[in-house]
Amino acid sequence: MVFALVCGAAAAQTGAGTPPTGTPEERLKVILQDPQQLEAYARMGQKVSLFCANCHGDGGNSVSSEVPNLAGQNPTYLLTQVRQFADGSRRFEFMERLIKAMSVDERLGVAVYYARQPVKPQPVKDAALVAKGKQYYDKICWRCHGEQGHGSESFARVAGQQTVYLTQTLQNYRGSIGTRVNPLMTANTVHMSDADLRAVVAYVSSMR
Repeated sequence: MVFALVCGAAAAQTGAGTPPTGTPEERLKVILQDPQQLEAYARMGQKVSLFCANCHGDGGNSVSSEVPNLAGQNPTYLLTQVRQFADGSRRFEFMERLIKAMSVDERLGVAVYYARQPVKPQPVKDAALVAKGKQYYDKICWRCHGEQGHGSESFARVAGQQTVYLTQTLQNYRGSIGTRVNPLMTANTVHMSDADLRAVVAYVSSMR
């Protein structure tokens, strides 16, 4: 109830005039092209993000290595993940309940806000391992996630991501475990050895 009241107040205070219409994806495109709307939704998203900070950290840099960073993700990609939690195609009960309590405007605001936040990359602890990971990444992973690891509307930003989260995610894709089964990711990880996986995680988590 407290979350809904605060988020509702935040949505009412966008100060952006008449909100865009259409699907959430169509509305996001309008927001991204309108500086006034963009600033207003980012301010609202910052207020709503106070409820996310307990896990995802201030500004979307996670407080736990097991929880993903949201900072720097493509806003369209973020919005897609939010929708998947809301419709149950991506499962995590706490996230599902939280997102279902958010209005469309609040979801748009959160996506816009986190996309604009800087990522804090993980420190390089083993330069040789990072170098090995770069070789693997440059051969396989860059095609989808980009040379700099910044992702796109369809693929996640992996640069600067949390190490334990990356490791668990890659292991799940490799073994087709859980609800996030992805044939493309499985095809690109099924032959990845544990050593390869550790190296890739070390590299991408250190990327800016």
